[in-house]
Parts: sequence; C-alpha cells; structure tokens
Amino acid sequence: MFMDKAYLLPENVENQLLDTISSLIEKGKKEVACNANSVLTMLYWNIGEHINRFIIEKKRAEYGQQIVVTLSRVLVLKYGNSFEEKNLRRMMQFAEKFSDSEIVVSLSRQLSWSHIIALIPLQSTESMLFYATKAAAEMLSVRELRKAIKGKAFERATIANTQLPQTVTNTQNIFKDPYLLDFLGLNDDFLERDLEQAIINELEHFLLELGAGFTFVDRQKRMIIDGEDHNLDLLFYHRKLKRLIAIELKVDKFRAKYKGQMELYLKWLDKYEKEPDENSPIGIILCTETSKEQVELLEMHKDGMMVAEYWTKLPPKALFEQKINQALAEAKVRLERRQLG
Repeated sequence: MFMDKAYLLPENVENQLLDTISSLIEKGKKEVACNANSVLTMLYWNIGEHINRFIIEKKRAEYGQQIVVTLSRVLVLKYGNSFEEKNLRRMMQFAEKFSDSEIVVSLSRQLSWSHIIALIPLQSTESMLFYATKAAAEMLSVRELRKAIKGKAFERATIANTQLPQTVTNTQNIFKDPYLLDFLGLNDDFLERDLEQAIINELEHFLLELGAGFTFVDRQKRMIIDGEDHNLDLLFYHRKLKRLIAIELKVDKFRAKYKGQMELYLKWLDKYEKEPDENSPIGIILCTETSKEQVELLEMHKDGMMVAEYWTKLPPKALFEQKINQALAEAKVRLERRQLG
C-alpha cells in the first residue's frame, strides 16, 4: 500500500519535526529520571530520619544497633536489597548530617543517591555543603565528585578564600591554593615558557582545574606602557564575577617585586580593557612557593591580588593530605591575625 504523495512532507520538514519530537522525548526522559531520583533521595532521608528519631526516643544505643539489623532483614525480604543494613545506616548518616529538610529537598532535585553516598563520609557540614553545591552547580558526575573530594577542593578553596579582599563580593570558593597541575607532565627543570606552553597545550584540563565560570581570553597579552612592551602571561574572564582574571606564572618562590608587576598589569587592564558593566580585574600570581610572610606583609588582598602555589607533581596521598591540612591551618591563623589587626 502506497501513501498518497499529498500526505508526504518535504524531507527538511520531516527532519525538523523529528528533531523537535526527539528533543521533547529526551527532555521528558530527563525530567522523569530527575523526579524519580528526587523522590528516592527524599525517601531515603525520611527513612533515616525516622530510624534516628526512634532510637533517640528509646534512649538505648545498643537497642538501636539491634533494631537496624532486624529492620533491614524484614525490609530486604519485602522490598529488596536496597534496604540492606549498610544502606539503612547510610540513610541514617544522611539524615543525621543533613538535618535541614529544606536543604535536602533542594539537593534531591540535583544530586543522585550515589552523589549523597560520596558526601556522607565527609567530616564537616561545611565541606559537605561545599561539595554538594559544587556538584549541583557544575553538574559533576559521581566520579568527578569523588575526584574533587580526593583532590581536597574544599580545603584548597578555603585556603584561597583567606587571601581574598573582604571588600570584593562573591569571590568565595572561586579560587584555589594550591593548583594541581600534575597533568602538564613537566620535567623538574622546566622554564616559565615551558610552563605556559604546557598550560596552552592542556588548556581544557587547566580550565577544569581553575573551576566553573572561567573563559580563556589571551596569552602574552600585550600592553604598551610608556612606549615599552609588557606582556601578561595569561588572561581569563570569569562570568559570575564579571571580571578579567590576570595570571602571571613564576617558576620560583614569590618575591615582593612580583606585586608591583601585577599591580601595573591590573591598572592597565582596568583602564583599557574593562567594559563599563564589568568589575575591576583580579590578579593571581602562581609560584612554586608562596612566601607567606611576604604576602601577608604586603597586604596584597587589599589590591585585588592573590598568590597561589602550583604543584606539577603530587606527593603520596598521606603526605598530600598532611601538606594541605597544614596549609589550611596556617591560612586560618593568618586570617584571624588579619581580622584582629
């Protein structure tokens, strides 16, 4: 049986219709999955919250241990392996660590139960909310979330936060210290130009390490000042901050003279490159070592600048965690001293 030609649509119209309907189907499937995930996450939170409350009301910790085992056996028989003892205990931890139901409702719309499981082992509420917000805002997969946690993104952002000028708004958790550049594959004796070229070669990875919102603008940005050429190593733009981000690369420890160089670049960018609706640029000086006392004495945060280390090779896990935790503790002390001063 042949279809009447009058009912045949032109090929371009058919393709357009197919694309439209396909988009609708894909969108619908995502919404169904999102709604199902939200319902499931809220169910698990409610289960955990009810068990925790029941145990508290009984005021018997040993009874709580027993009831979870018994309850899981019954639930597994009735509803399947999702309610095994270890999963019930995860639900209890989830409800305990995320006690605000309004926060849970918001998270459930954006994160899967697998994301929540990755967050549960974290020790502080602040770090859990940091990673939950990051995962939701950047649409991180569970694997990417675990990588961020392993790479101490929260601690590195917190260290950077202590350097930021308090007069500049919305900069919290945007920057890091140190930046992990092990993906560049550099040898120990690299030069500044080698570092810059390696970053350009691995620009996608570098942007991922910088974080969400950064856009590459230029390399070796030329500035003519008093008839002389000056070149900024890397120039980026941050959409949320609405600011140009100037980055200078150094292959040694921070020196006081680097501040004057960056200050000059920022003044030039502010005068000649900044758009009317943009905020003043921020400068980041990346060094192998930050010379913390010099940075503190120079009060660089007041001039829209920060100094951050970069690591081209990562130490073993235990030493990595030790160095990050030590740097975090020292940064907090410096911030408290600055606030008292």
